[in-house]
Amino acid sequence: MAAQAPRANPPRVVRGVFVWFGRFASFTILRALAGEHDHFMATSSTPSPFTFPTLDAWLTHLESAHPVGIDMGLTRISQVRDALGLTFKCPVITVGGTNGKGSTCAIIETILVRAGYRVGCHTSPHLLDFNERARLNGADATNDELLEHFEAVEQARMSLADPVSLTYFEFTTLAIMRLFASRDLDAVILEVGLGGRLDAVNIIDTDCAIVTSIDIDHTEYLGDTREKIGFEKAGIFRPNTPAICGDPSPPQSLIDHAKAIGADLWLVGRDFRYEAQGGNERQQWSYIGRTQRRSALAYPALRGANQLINTSAALAALEALRDRIPVSAQDIRLGLANVELPGRFQVVPGKPQVILDVAHNPHAAAVLAQNLGNMGFFPYTYAVFGAMGDKDIAGVVEHLKGEIDHWNVTALPTPRAASSAMLESVLRHAGVNDSSDSSVTQFNNPADAFQDALKRASENDRILVFGSFHTVAGVMAYRKSQRH
Repeated sequence: MAAQAPRANPPRVVRGVFVWFGRFASFTILRALAGEHDHFMATSSTPSPFTFPTLDAWLTHLESAHPVGIDMGLTRISQVRDALGLTFKCPVITVGGTNGKGSTCAIIETILVRAGYRVGCHTSPHLLDFNERARLNGADATNDELLEHFEAVEQARMSLADPVSLTYFEFTTLAIMRLFASRDLDAVILEVGLGGRLDAVNIIDTDCAIVTSIDIDHTEYLGDTREKIGFEKAGIFRPNTPAICGDPSPPQSLIDHAKAIGADLWLVGRDFRYEAQGGNERQQWSYIGRTQRRSALAYPALRGANQLINTSAALAALEALRDRIPVSAQDIRLGLANVELPGRFQVVPGKPQVILDVAHNPHAAAVLAQNLGNMGFFPYTYAVFGAMGDKDIAGVVEHLKGEIDHWNVTALPTPRAASSAMLESVLRHAGVNDSSDSSVTQFNNPADAFQDALKRASENDRILVFGSFHTVAGVMAYRKSQRH
């Protein structure tokens, strides 16, 4: 499908607060998440294109230029898209939503790869390596595969009569899209970075859009109500195109927008649903769509109470696209059995049990609390908790304080993060006190907080690492360093 300016969604520019990203020792973790998403200005107009010999040098360049503010408009990136001549001949699936985007992308990707299709999948942010954002046929793209496309984006940017600046997210998204467009792919999956209507991936007209869930998050950019946020997320819908909504209570704004543009809206509970087997066996479930029923399905390898609804939305999208990328029941079973996604209620083998979860808003925290409660009895639960200062930290704590005994609160390597003192203050205000069965301790980084939890926890306890991609990435990096 030709890439053209999005229909029914005229771009506008939203300018936000000034953000300064200083130089930190850990470029890997900073690069993983510039903010909780990296929509900050990172390239400047110069007489000749920049060029760098390595991907790492490109990423360092994109991080280190002076930022001039947040800019979520589509005008600039669309100009560079057009200069690149960026188009896709294969079906494009765009996935947005407050929570569940990454899981839904991973489920679709794994099913399609298991079915033998050639698939490109762009997600963000990453945890340890930038290459996680660009997957080809189920594997991370290599530095060499990406490098020429960074060069091409810069050449296209500078070829404009009036060269524009691009954010880190915009620049890297274009490079990854060009990589995918250069391959003979059967399907492309694009995860929305922030919102939908004004997000960089929305420069491509999708063949099927998915909104997984709508809740309160990123209010400074998307609005402070579900109705406002729902409208922004519905911006990825297109006329006469399947639009899948996995939220059981979708905002009216989303429904109205789909109707106004003539999208083919699929609502969970009306157009598709799932039926789980009763009891605690968790052995089988069924998907029921408009024209398809998939019975005797095993639960997805991704853990968590919300994964059946994410999987149902994924299967609805595949049902809607069945004429172009058909999959069999066996493809679905193999995909669900083999899907992986680090940091989403990821239970690490060993004792004490370690759970990694990037939950960072009240909606995700409520699901996390439910998942923790379903795990059975543990004498004590230790938490390594770091979060962004602009999140609803009190709302997150309210859902989880009943599941956690000892809190190791940590600073994170980004100015947007809440200080450990701020996190402790929120916990104290929520009624968390010090005793033999309860404590709050401050740390400077996730690795130190995790090491302390390891020392204090018994083999029968569990350690939860959560609150931000930065928090999980910091602990993952520490664990990786200990294995080498």
